[in-house]
Amino acid sequence: MQNVMIVGAGKGGTAILKILKETEVLNVKAVVDRNTDAPGIRLAQKEGIKTGTDWHPFLSKNIDIIIEVTGDDTAFHEIRRTKPSSTILIPGSVAFLVSKLMEEKEDLVKRHQNESYQQELIFNSTNDGMAVIDKNGMVILFNRRAEEMMGVKKEDAVGKYVCEVIPESRLPHILETRRIEANQEMVLGNGRKIITTRIPIVEENGTLMGAFAVFKDITEVVNLAEEITNLKEIQTMLQAIIQSSDEAISVVDEVGRGILINRAYTRLTGLTEEQVIGQPATTDISEGESMHMKVLQTRRAVRGVAMRVGPSKKEVIVNVAPIIVKGKLKGSVGVIHDMSEIKSLNRELHRARQIIRTLEAKYTFEDIIGKSEEMLLAIEQAKLGAKTPATVLLRGESGTGKELFAHAIHNASDRKYNKFIRVNCAAISESLLESELFGYEEGAFSGAKRGGKTGFFEEANNGSIFLDEIGELPANTQAKLLRVLQENEIIRVGGTKPVAINVRVIAATNVNLEKGIAKGTFREDLYYRLNRMPIHIPPLKRRKEEIPLLCDRLIQKINRDYGRNVEGVTEAAMAGLMKYNWPGNVRELENILGRAIIFMKFNEVYIDVKHLPELNNNKLIGREFGTLKNPDFRERPLSAMVDEYEAKIIRDTLNRLNGNKTLTAKTLGLSVRNLYYKLEKYKIENNGMQ
Repeated sequence: MQNVMIVGAGKGGTAILKILKETEVLNVKAVVDRNTDAPGIRLAQKEGIKTGTDWHPFLSKNIDIIIEVTGDDTAFHEIRRTKPSSTILIPGSVAFLVSKLMEEKEDLVKRHQNESYQQELIFNSTNDGMAVIDKNGMVILFNRRAEEMMGVKKEDAVGKYVCEVIPESRLPHILETRRIEANQEMVLGNGRKIITTRIPIVEENGTLMGAFAVFKDITEVVNLAEEITNLKEIQTMLQAIIQSSDEAISVVDEVGRGILINRAYTRLTGLTEEQVIGQPATTDISEGESMHMKVLQTRRAVRGVAMRVGPSKKEVIVNVAPIIVKGKLKGSVGVIHDMSEIKSLNRELHRARQIIRTLEAKYTFEDIIGKSEEMLLAIEQAKLGAKTPATVLLRGESGTGKELFAHAIHNASDRKYNKFIRVNCAAISESLLESELFGYEEGAFSGAKRGGKTGFFEEANNGSIFLDEIGELPANTQAKLLRVLQENEIIRVGGTKPVAINVRVIAATNVNLEKGIAKGTFREDLYYRLNRMPIHIPPLKRRKEEIPLLCDRLIQKINRDYGRNVEGVTEAAMAGLMKYNWPGNVRELENILGRAIIFMKFNEVYIDVKHLPELNNNKLIGREFGTLKNPDFRERPLSAMVDEYEAKIIRDTLNRLNGNKTLTAKTLGLSVRNLYYKLEKYKIENNGMQ
């Protein structure tokens, strides 16, 4: 087992610590953070893991892996210089991405397993007998109802010639004639009278694949309604279904006593029928609470709950649903999935998700919610822009949905079957930005790959490229981008030969480009090229009538992500949300709803005011006006008051984070470059902080 040290105990460090606690191959030896009250520090102390404020004392050859989650480039480089050569240093962003992909992979596997289970359930739960033969007359499928009616076990039927199993069968005749025989009466050797339909299985090209028969007991048709309402018959049918399933299944009655398990359950948990039948639902649980009892109390299904079961403490995920007959609760049924299979798919899913996210635009105009006049105008302009090859410039505050518009424009254009490349201009360092956008030739600089590298513009050829935060482009890159827009060609770094490209450019910015032109930080000629079709996306505070619709859509998304069943927002909570001015726009709304759902109990289905502590403390309402208490504020221009408030927020945040500019920019949702611009603009000094 390898030993791990986590440096940084904020949200990211805490999330990674929780993931590593569940693995059996990594052992967290220490958690370090300058803040002794950080959530990760508290969790580590609770788990008996060593903690500290300085990582140096913990650095030794006993530490195999260091995960750095501070967000401070200085700390990352210092650890890399100091650590032993045998110790692996992993950035927190990589570790956190792996954890997210593991969660997504688990959800994908659960959906696949549920579909397989439903197919098997349908085949074996039908009240009709079914038998299928191949073109040679050999039985290949034989369901549970056919076993009961024919008096032949499935294992004794499959693989044998059909007339050996059913001497009276006319399926070989169907193979010869290729004709359907519908609703034919037939008397079996055991005296049972049935009605059967026989159908040949023929491919579109005329190839005979086999034949199948569906048969029904005439006496059972008459008594079908009574049998369905009879609990004993339902239990018999349920037992037949689950015993044929490869999924581990357990069933309890209305008071939580075990009444049924299948062989797959015994294989997974190591518990036999004698240890489970008639015992409380908690008998098989090693760690966690009984989902059977929760479902019996709430009459609501639960999905994706992690726990450990059996004497070997097997790590599993469970789905449990109530059994309700004519409105009466009769018990609950649970399906258990082995986590070891899910974990084995992580690497394949990671690669697939990377490819999909790089090449695919996920959203369309149907995903954009808009009923205000400004929003409808923006949508109509975007639809018009999608039908032309013109460059589109999306303008609006951070969090208004500019990327959503970019996806929709690409998917509504004639380029929708080609690549959609997304680039955040502020997230790539100046030294790498040019080579990432335009590529480079072999030997262009030290460390260049053999054969060179294709840039984002070449990757997006015949498709679309989305340049987010275009206002953050450095001057030399602006000049090259202008050439792309004018000449439809690029020149790789270190190259001399132009490469022709056909790319639709969609740009976005949340800063005032006109001010950038006035200050000389943004090229005027590039501005006119980009601003050919500007689309202004209104902030949420100017379209509050859309908040109820946005809440419904976001709650659906969060339910899928978190495996919850929240149904909506109460009137009181909605009234509070409608009063807030939403400086963070839709992104902030999603964040607040997500945080509320995380802390809700499983039996709560509506978000109320108590789930929104910001509302209870009156922090949401009027937050943006909380510091404007000067008696003469009405006599000053609005721009001066906004600048004063922005400077105060930056100064307070910088002080609170001990002068850490990288963390301050991340906390305020700014790029580091933009933060430095504002520090210079408001003349905010470092005061000796780093």
